[in-house]
Amino acid sequence: MSAADVAPHSQLRSPRIRRIRRFGAGSILLVLALLMLLPIVWLVVQSTLGTGSALRVPPVWLTTHPTTANYHQVVGIIPFFTFLYNSVKITLIVTVGAVTTSALAAYAFARLRFPGRDVLFIVLLCAIMVPNQVTAAPTYVLMNRLNLSSSQAAVWLPGLVNVFGIFLLRQFFQGIPRDLEEAARIDGLSTIGILWRIILPLSRSALTALAILIGSATWNDYFWPSIYLTNRSQMTLPVGLITLQGLYKQGSPVVMFAAISMTVVPLLLVFVFAQRAMTESLTMTGFK
Repeated sequence: MSAADVAPHSQLRSPRIRRIRRFGAGSILLVLALLMLLPIVWLVVQSTLGTGSALRVPPVWLTTHPTTANYHQVVGIIPFFTFLYNSVKITLIVTVGAVTTSALAAYAFARLRFPGRDVLFIVLLCAIMVPNQVTAAPTYVLMNRLNLSSSQAAVWLPGLVNVFGIFLLRQFFQGIPRDLEEAARIDGLSTIGILWRIILPLSRSALTALAILIGSATWNDYFWPSIYLTNRSQMTLPVGLITLQGLYKQGSPVVMFAAISMTVVPLLLVFVFAQRAMTESLTMTGFK
């Protein structure tokens, strides 16, 4: 058999193999996605069950008589909407502030030339490896001297600088062609103008991804709010859930499931609507 006879068969086989591989990869990803969603589905279903139907074995995945009484009990036991307002406020302040400072610092490290730039950037990268528990004591001393130890400012003020955000945006900014900036400088744009009109519009996916990462971490943070927020009117949702657990020790777990669902579902909705920008940024970061 000649090479000319083999070539058509290989050309026909190649698209078929690619389709089979794509189908296999898609099936595996679908199964993994369902496995990751099962705990969330179980949580929401349990929160709509009655007291006697919770924690059954085998578990209940669908219910024909859902109830919202558990959610009403959550609102009646703890000031849930106050906790929700505090979480939204702190999350927005930290997210907007951290994204802004990260963009400014990342542009300086990616484009501007100044003495000690590379050394300073390496020092910042080393700060990523330092856990929050190590900096808790000096941060508390600093906030106490600033008379902020019992306020929400002690929670959001340290979060306005995010080292990982600086690293992520710097890598993304380095992938933007310098020719665009040179053309903008010829047209008379300043450094801030180039950042505002050229770099940031081209980095929407990276900024969105960073905002999601910082926002989700701040929303779920329990460590810093538990240190500074002792007044119930200032507590966030993670601290409020622990308060609910303490007040409702002898009650049904479905009330805790309802409170956790009310805390988790809003964050999941934000991620669902912004996941495309997040995945685009994470795949493009580091590529030129």
